[in-house]
Amino acid sequence: MQDLSALVGRVLIAALFVAGTVQKAVDPAAAQGLLAGMGLPVWLVWPATLFNAGAALALILGLWLRPVGYAAAFYCIVTSAFHFIPSDPWQMSIFVKNWAIAGGCLVLAAQGGGRYVMQATTEKTTTEKTGERA
Repeated sequence: MQDLSALVGRVLIAALFVAGTVQKAVDPAAAQGLLAGMGLPVWLVWPATLFNAGAALALILGLWLRPVGYAAAFYCIVTSAFHFIPSDPWQMSIFVKNWAIAGGCLVLAAQGGGRYVMQATTEKTTTEKTGERA
C-alpha cells in the first residue's frame, strides 16, 4: 500500500506540472504578464514550460526523484512570489498551495518514490546502497 500511495502521490503532484505546461503552452501571454509585472523577461515562460513538462514526466515515471523533487520544491517556492497578493484571496490560496506542493516535493526527495519507479542506469537504488527499500 505504501508503494501504491507513493505512486499516486507522485502522479497527483505531477498533475500540477502538467497543468502548468499546458497553460503556458496554450496561453503564454498570461504567464508572460506575470513575468513582466515582476520586471522579468517574458521569454522566461519557455524555460518554465520545459521545466514543468520535464518535472511532470520525471515525477510520473519516477526518474531522478531526489534532484527533481528538490528542483520542483524550489520552483514552487519561487513561483509562489507571483501569487503573493494579500488583497486577492484567490491568489493567496495559490500562494499557499505552492508552498504545500513544495513540501510534498521535499518529502518525495527525502523519502523516495517507492517501488514503482524507473531508475536511471547511473543511479543506484536505495536497496543497492543500504539494503533498505526506497
